[in-house]
Amino acid sequence: MQQNSLFHEDIYEALRTDVMASGGFKKVGSLLFPEKSADKAGELLSTCLNTTRPEKLDPQQVVMIKKLAKAQGSFAAVFYECDDIGLSHPTTIEPEDEKARLQREYIESVKALSALASKLEKF
Repeated sequence: MQQNSLFHEDIYEALRTDVMASGGFKKVGSLLFPEKSADKAGELLSTCLNTTRPEKLDPQQVVMIKKLAKAQGSFAAVFYECDDIGLSHPTTIEPEDEKARLQREYIESVKALSALASKLEKF
């Protein structure tokens, strides 16, 4: 895997890094703009990430790029945003950790409902 830059001039450069980590402009562009050919989708994505052009991505498309990049281990845009607004870099949630957390929440919810049902029965 290619080493990503540790510093990005702006969010657009960070997003370009994530796009490249996710397979490049044609591949990611095709996912963002499925109605277009791969070449045209890649060109449009490149245009949207060009600061001198008026075409821009909508927020959901930016999130999609971040999700695709996460799957490849790239967090350039997320880290750029954190650095820009003064937050620490987030850590990923492992699926097993998330599953365990959801199971704990479920068990706590069942206990709370059981306690509520007991209280209601007293009336």
